[in-house]
Amino acid sequence: MESASEMVPFPLLQTPIESNYRACTIPYRFPSDNPKRPTPTELAWIDLFRNSIPSFKKRAESDPTVPDAPDRAEKFAERYGAILEDLKKDPESHGGPPDCILLCRIREQILRELGFRDIFKKVKDEENAKAISLFSDVVNLNDAIEDEGKRLENLVRGIFAGNIFDLGSAQLAEVFSKDGMSFLASCQNLLPRPWVIDDLDTFKLKWSKKSWKKAIIFVDNSGADIILGILPFARELLRRGTQVVLAANDLPSINDVTYPELIEIISKLKDENGKLMGVDASNLLIANSGNDLPVIDLAQVSQELAFLAADADLVIMEGMGRGIETNLYAQFKCDSLKIAMVKHPEVAQFLGGRLYDCVFKYSDVLG
Repeated sequence: MESASEMVPFPLLQTPIESNYRACTIPYRFPSDNPKRPTPTELAWIDLFRNSIPSFKKRAESDPTVPDAPDRAEKFAERYGAILEDLKKDPESHGGPPDCILLCRIREQILRELGFRDIFKKVKDEENAKAISLFSDVVNLNDAIEDEGKRLENLVRGIFAGNIFDLGSAQLAEVFSKDGMSFLASCQNLLPRPWVIDDLDTFKLKWSKKSWKKAIIFVDNSGADIILGILPFARELLRRGTQVVLAANDLPSINDVTYPELIEIISKLKDENGKLMGVDASNLLIANSGNDLPVIDLAQVSQELAFLAADADLVIMEGMGRGIETNLYAQFKCDSLKIAMVKHPEVAQFLGGRLYDCVFKYSDVLG
């Protein structure tokens, strides 16, 4: 990650940031809780992270870039498991009390200390190749929809369907290892509207009346998520004259797409004239967010992203980590959209929705 001195607050957050912004959405504890005793919410979330250890260990064991990977993977499982147990006994240990950022950060730190840089690399490459081969079909299906509102809804459904490819969720990692994910089937099988947070009709109305000059999209997973979900949506924005900045992670974390990977994906999808399926992509920029986790604290982003974002008038936080577990209630100086699928039972419970429900939260600055 870029050194802390180079990180700056995201310029479109409502100020003062100290009183207006808290990255983590779900409060694990309240000021009245005993600081020495774990809360029921903390225990539930520590268990959620503990339940993901076997799938991370399995990926780490087969990492071909790490000598004696199985032994090191075992060490990862032991160390992370032990720290989670410590936090259950004393929530103030290991830099606690815990929140989703700390629990992710400790996991990544242990993996990196043991030499694991990118344990999901193989599956990311496979899924990217699969999704790239389907890109033109997905775009053509969208382009064939003449009604603008229906086309927008189809693009949004594509983002939700793509967002299912998430190996940070224990349940989905299991489903995925069994049969992979069929993107088009996922589009058809989304839970019916109204979703748990559903501002799509308001957004459709805004879309029909307004064009944004510049959109920043914080992207999430590799594979279908970025290639079949976000990129067709970004292409539609480009077609309407919006400049689009895709902000991707600096370092690998779970199966999230990284800045170098995204540059490579886009170069494979553009034709020799720099077009994305007939749409001029010269207004499509890719930025390094400076982040190295599957969640994001917008009080700390790269200077590059802050510079590019200064004059944007639409911010899109995509995916459960960046758009629900963090930043669901983040307030921006411009229009914003949080769009993600609910992939943890604990998140569904907090929102009062169902597992695999959808969040489409739109806020405009005037409303």
